[in-house]
Amino acid sequence: MSYVSGFMAAVPIENKDAYRASAEKSWQLFKDYGATGIRECWEADVPDGEVTSLPMAVKRQEGEAVVFSWILWPDKATCDACWASMETDPRWGEMMDMPFDGKRMIFGGFETLFEA
Repeated sequence: MSYVSGFMAAVPIENKDAYRASAEKSWQLFKDYGATGIRECWEADVPDGEVTSLPMAVKRQEGEAVVFSWILWPDKATCDACWASMETDPRWGEMMDMPFDGKRMIFGGFETLFEA
């Protein structure tokens, strides 16, 4: 089954176009390293919670939107090889001007349990 890298971040609303441009640019590199798909999703209906919530997870502030994204991989080994390339492929350095606070980004890797 496939492997998924998942991410969430709080992005200033004024940086929406810059975020999209960054995502489009990075897609080519992810694809070069074997990613089979990517989804970048901008907040549309993300309520605040009382105990926990997506906005709380990324410490969303006034004027920011929650972004939820994931990259699809054929397997974990392909994903790991891509992340390792960030230390050797100079093209990744061109992507480091993120239009959001990377310290509040949350991420993880997931094995696919079910897909339809």
